[in-house]
Amino acid sequence: MYIIEPERKIEVSDKVDVVVTGGGPSGFAAAYTAAKCGAKCILTEQLGNIGGISTSGLMSHWTGTCDSALYREILRRSAEAREGAEHGKIINTINPEELKTIYLEMLSEVGCEVRLYTSARAAVKDGRRVSGVITEGKEGRRAILAGCVVDASGDGDIAADAGVPFCLGREEDGKMQPATIMFKVGGVDTDRAVYLGSFESKYKTPKGELQELAREKLPFPAGHVLLYRSTLPGIVTCNMTNCTDVDGTDSRSLTRATGVCRSQMKKIVEFLREYVPGYEHCFIISSASLIGVRETRHFKGLYTLTGDDIYSAKVFDDWVVKGAYFNFDVHNLTGAGLDKTGVQAKFGQKQGYTIPYRCLVPENMDGILLCGRNISGTHMAHSNFRAMPICVAIGEAAGAAAAESVRLGVTQRELDPAVVRAALIHASET
Repeated sequence: MYIIEPERKIEVSDKVDVVVTGGGPSGFAAAYTAAKCGAKCILTEQLGNIGGISTSGLMSHWTGTCDSALYREILRRSAEAREGAEHGKIINTINPEELKTIYLEMLSEVGCEVRLYTSARAAVKDGRRVSGVITEGKEGRRAILAGCVVDASGDGDIAADAGVPFCLGREEDGKMQPATIMFKVGGVDTDRAVYLGSFESKYKTPKGELQELAREKLPFPAGHVLLYRSTLPGIVTCNMTNCTDVDGTDSRSLTRATGVCRSQMKKIVEFLREYVPGYEHCFIISSASLIGVRETRHFKGLYTLTGDDIYSAKVFDDWVVKGAYFNFDVHNLTGAGLDKTGVQAKFGQKQGYTIPYRCLVPENMDGILLCGRNISGTHMAHSNFRAMPICVAIGEAAGAAAAESVRLGVTQRELDPAVVRAALIHASET
């Protein structure tokens, strides 16, 4: 059964050089860099804050790293904003409230227009070229036309609507990594507190080893302990809720995942009080307003990055991201902990790797660039490059490429990656 909407005109609200959809770390980076390169740029974000998982998602810290001038600048400004004992230190722990303001200040400095509470819903197409996006906000539906669209929505909603081919989840079966709602607990005795930063971290107590106790005591599919320091006294960030079989491109599935994760929070707090030193009197003080979706669409670009490329530290001739470093962070697709395909402590590649420009360019569509975790890569490669510092570097490259392609009047596939690298150097020096 269908309802046919009557034909209607959609007002073109803006004509710009670059429009970036999605204000997470990669989208912020793309919009900031495009504007810094001289492009007239609009950034759209469906939530009321910039930052995505790094802010609204209540992420504990920047995990992994990358040779990115913008990532280093974010860390520097975060350290300057920090109050208390950590003031002035460049550390990777996140204060989400500070970071929300830092993002907005930085975008304002380079003249990028921000549209919060605005969802990018569809692609405007002219044959095999994307020429803009249709947005939905309180004012209704509007169109923004642009010389280049950067899809930094995480799930690649605009690229999918435009018809860029993709696979959902793992290549062989479509399964995707589980989803999580982060939350913070207060009342922690941080002098005695235990912090377990990975699935492979262990801690023995008189009542048993904590990871083993979590698998036994917490409601399935929760069952691991991940606890991280915050920037504030007595407060710890918990990455312990877990929901499997989630499709982040389906609102009903996301609703189910939200209910599952929230139902686990009380049991997790009870577990912390009973079994984890320093948490005897802890209580929830805040939880993420954005559920952490780790994996959805993998788009087909001019090149598909593989796990072997990452593990061999391959240097591509057309690289636009360098010094990317993380592990194969595959959360268990069927339960708690690390998936059997994941590699953390025993990840042997220590050099970092590069990402080629071709991974950002869809194979069948002009006028649009992929950005962040939706670039062209396999399930295994994605488990590495989805780390936020790497996504910032991908966003830098996408923003520079978008701006330069418009300035030079060439398609994104015609753009010389050397021009992108030169633009990134210039942006970092100004």
